[in-house]
Parts: sequence; structure tokens; C-alpha cells
Amino acid sequence: MATHVPNLHPPAPTATTAAHLTSPRSTRTLRKLQSAHALSSNYTAAGNAPSLIAQQRQLQHHKSAIFRDPGPPPSQGQSRSRMRADSESAAAAEMSGAGGMSKRTAMARKINGEDGNAKEELEALVRQGPKGDLSRSLASLRRSVLLDGLAADSDGMSQLRIYVWLILLNAPPLRTDAYLALIHRGASPAYAKIRNDTFRTLATDPLFKRRVSEASLIRLLNALAWTLHDAHAVASTSNNTSAAPAPDPASIYLQGMNVLSAPFLYAARSETEAYVLTQHLLSAHIPAYTHPTMPGVHRGLALLDRVLALIDPKLAAHLAAASLAANIYAFPSVLTLCACTPPLPEVLCLWDFLFAYGVHLNVLAIVAQLVLMREDLLAVERPGALLRAFPPLRAKRVVQLAVSFVGLLPGGVYEELVVHVR
Repeated sequence: MATHVPNLHPPAPTATTAAHLTSPRSTRTLRKLQSAHALSSNYTAAGNAPSLIAQQRQLQHHKSAIFRDPGPPPSQGQSRSRMRADSESAAAAEMSGAGGMSKRTAMARKINGEDGNAKEELEALVRQGPKGDLSRSLASLRRSVLLDGLAADSDGMSQLRIYVWLILLNAPPLRTDAYLALIHRGASPAYAKIRNDTFRTLATDPLFKRRVSEASLIRLLNALAWTLHDAHAVASTSNNTSAAPAPDPASIYLQGMNVLSAPFLYAARSETEAYVLTQHLLSAHIPAYTHPTMPGVHRGLALLDRVLALIDPKLAAHLAAASLAANIYAFPSVLTLCACTPPLPEVLCLWDFLFAYGVHLNVLAIVAQLVLMREDLLAVERPGALLRAFPPLRAKRVVQLAVSFVGLLPGGVYEELVVHVR
């Protein structure tokens, strides 16, 4: 029986610029990239995406029907995308490890040839752009990411992932010359801080170290620091603060930016692509995480404690009795969108989901990891040692649990999740 996941409405994309992104090495990949940006850039022009709060209020009104048909479509041209779940079990069954429906669904899809068709449709969408209604094409892309995933090798490398991320994040095009101009400006005011971080970025991950050089990471972060420096200067000018002091390096390069940029450099085909994605993620999707005081990160940690108490009161009470608030053990996971938890190929799969339905769902992904550790955590009086390093990430299982948690949250809590990154 076909079932449905909740309306995990992604945040509405922002307007993009008209410049062209740097071209890949071949004509074929250039066509893919151009169609990807055509799809991304035109989404806002479609004019039919409701606001973030409106979308989440729709979810609040309909969360009681989390695993059944949503009924008639909404009025005023708003599309409410409903997708089949990999599992039709309730959240309690999810937490106990029930996965039979997921296996049966996957087997049925393989027998019916749906897996191959989905991959072909995804590749055609990225290469040729949308056919017909744009919002339907984006909904189809998100559904494909959730149900089928992106084809990748054992190292997590995928021919389509970088283009799918550019679409889902609605990243603006950028000419390679613009990125080179930032590099040619030399060392930024934050250069010393950057050099202090780059050598230890994912230092124990052999896949990352084999594919991404420290020099590449330094260039990207230094270019990002110049971009933030210039934004600070523009803000000072607009506020009529002539002769404003130079920005503190701490305000243009923050803890965690190196780890957030690492998966982009690993998956991208060029530094320019990785820079565009990193800069847009920070400025458009998690701006409250990049403020010098990191208010979004602290709000996310407080929400993690509240959500865990709603999802698993016994586990939450056990951690509270051990004086283990989220800000003690989960700060890196919130700050880096779980990029600090290996293995890297699993991080890429988790990011596929987060970029498709909203990075605010990272809080639920962390709760899912805690639930997967539940038995071990409850078995010890002092679970702090187990939380110093999370177990290896299992992206598919984490996503299944995170989706199942959505219907268990009061509407107000979910709205707080959506806006905490802003």
C-alpha cells in the first residue's frame, strides 16, 4: 500500500543573479550545469511558492494525516507535494528498528523497473531542465532524492550530486573570473585563523585527504572571508558610518566554516562550485549560524533538548540526570550540519535530504542519531563518554527516523525549527 511522508516543505528559494557559473571541463557537463541553474534561477519567478511560515502552518494543520492522503489540493495555486515513504510504520516502530516495509518497497521498485526509470528521469531533469510546470519538476526532484537517493560509488562520488545541490540550494551563478579575483586579493584579515583550522579539517578522513588539498581549502575559505569582509563594508556604508573600523577577523571567519565547506569541495568539480555553494548556504540558508555570537546554533541546541523530550522522554530524562544538555555534546553536530560525523559518503547522503527539505531538519537528524544510540545510552549511568563521538553516521536510517518525527511535534515547535536558522 502506498503511503505518504509529511509535507516537509523546503524553504522558498531566494532570487539569483544572472551571471554564468564556471563551466565544467566538457560540453556535456556544461549543458547539465546550465540547465541546473535555469531550473534554480527560474523557481522564484514562478511566483507560486508560499512563505516559510505559511508552508509550515499547512504542515501543522495536516500533520494528523502524516501517513495518509492529504485530500484535495490547496487553493490559490499552492502545491502541496506528498510523497511515498520508505516505511509505513509509526514512529514507535521506527525507533524499535522496524524496516521491513522499506525493504519490501525497494524490492517492488526494483522488480517493476522503477529504480532505473527514476534515475533516468533525474538525469534528464538535470541535463535538459524542467518540462512543463516548474514547481512540479522541483517536487519530483525532491521526491527522487528522498525515495531513490542519488547514484554514487563507494566513495560517495556522484555525477549528478553537485548539480542537484546547486538546484536545491538555489545557488546563484558565478563566473570563474569572479572567484579568481577574490583569490588574487591575497591574504584576508582572517587568513591566520583560516590557516589554524585548515590542516585539521576532517583530518582523520582518508577519502577527504586524498581528494581535497589543504591549499584548495585555504583558497576557498580566504575567498569567503573576503566576501564577508566586503559585505561588512557595504553594511557600514549604508548605515552612514564613515571611517568605520575594519571588521574583526572573528566576524568574517567563524568556527565551523572549514568543516561546512569540506563536503562541497569533496563533491564539487571545481573550487568555484564549492565556493558558491558554501557562500550561499551560509548567507541564505543558515545566516543565524554565521553571526559572531552564533544565535542560530544556540537556538538549535535548545530546540534539540526540547525535541528529544517530545520524541523520547525517557532518554531525555536520562541525559538530563547526567547533566548532559545538548550544548555539551551536540554543538559540533548542529554547527556543521552533521558534517563532523564520519563517514563522509554518509554525510553527503544526509545533505541530499537536508538540502531538499530544509537544513532546519538537521536537529531532527541529530535526535535520530541519539535514538539509534538509545540502548547503549540507557545502559550506563554516565553516558557522557558515549557522546564524545557519535557512532558512524547511517544516513538512510537517520532520514527515515527524522521524517517520522515530524508528525510528533506540535506545530509551534516545528515552526521554531524552521526559523531558528534565520
